[in-house]
Amino acid sequence: MTRKWFAIALASAFLALPAPAQADEKFEAFIQTLWPQVKKAGFSRQLFDTAFAGISEPNQAVLKLAKTQPEFTSTTSEYLAKAVTAIRIDSGQVKKLEEAKLLAAIEKKYGVDRHILLGIWGMESNFGKDKGSIGVMHALATLIYAGTPSRKKYAREQLPQAFRILAKGIRPADDFTGSWAAAMGHTQFIPSSYNSLAVDWTGDGVKDIWNSKEDALASTANYLAKNGWRNDRPWGWEVTLPTGFNRALIGRQTWKTTAEWSKLGVKRADGERFGTAEARAFVMVPQGMDGPAFLVTKNFEVIMTYNISHSYAVAVGHLGDRIRGQGPFQGEWPAINTDLDYKERLEMQKRLTALGFDTGGSDGRFGARTYEAIIAFQKRVGLELNGRPNRKLLERLRKGL
Repeated sequence: MTRKWFAIALASAFLALPAPAQADEKFEAFIQTLWPQVKKAGFSRQLFDTAFAGISEPNQAVLKLAKTQPEFTSTTSEYLAKAVTAIRIDSGQVKKLEEAKLLAAIEKKYGVDRHILLGIWGMESNFGKDKGSIGVMHALATLIYAGTPSRKKYAREQLPQAFRILAKGIRPADDFTGSWAAAMGHTQFIPSSYNSLAVDWTGDGVKDIWNSKEDALASTANYLAKNGWRNDRPWGWEVTLPTGFNRALIGRQTWKTTAEWSKLGVKRADGERFGTAEARAFVMVPQGMDGPAFLVTKNFEVIMTYNISHSYAVAVGHLGDRIRGQGPFQGEWPAINTDLDYKERLEMQKRLTALGFDTGGSDGRFGARTYEAIIAFQKRVGLELNGRPNRKLLERLRKGL
């Protein structure tokens, strides 16, 4: 991390500042503890030293961004407001025309909707404008050193994968860059995904997701196809639920075909037909019963393999649909009104999980899985299925089943 501002400070002020040398020494010593793992994976000491040359402090930007990842700190409506903007939709439609031949060829080969590719491209790097400038090795070392337990585990798994890329000479160590999470290129592949699923669309012998939009988009299509994307159905639809709808059917525990949902009175919010009677889907309420409802297919779960966030998957699908020419969501997104403070929200999620109702983790943010867990608990204990997280419900959870 540079310290250019010291250069203009007075010498006395500089000397008065606390010296960061000790922290640097600890981090540098820590980096050396990574060598046995890298050696065991079959890489040379020379490559190890080159990869970490000049890295002497944790990257504070990485730690800050890891704590404020918007997919997991915002409501779905807040996330959509920042992700699916008029400028991004317009840019996507321009790219759709400019890259029409390329997108058609990729869609034909891999069977993945070009609009979903455009949605991911737009979400991940704003169509190549922001591919990330943080050193991959610096990001991984920082996460292993000072990240949360889950981040440490992730970074340790990605470390040898990153060395594979360096060892093959695909990127030089001094230009091996990506995001705070070491996601790289136009569509932000993590190292393991790059090594297993990146493709060389241009045929120049390099799978260049950094400088070749062709390689990046084809790699993303290959990723989605290998994870189960089916082009005979969309990611999902915004729907309206009929009066008296059995709320116990909400959530991924209940998959039905669109024909079956139609018989139960579930309709597309825009009034159109589902168009694929045999596609299986489940009902999702990402911001509670008072917000928009969706019927989402297996393709929605495929998008979530790219980023395990319901908000992200909704945003990718919706951005793709807007680029296609469809309109905005019709339902109004409600504010999250609850009398629970942060610690109580965490407690509610932990208690639900302990009782066997999966909330997808305990982060204090109520998303699709938490609402599903609440409804499932309410059904089990005979409460009204309103899906509302409040102190009264927490008090009931404290009593157990």
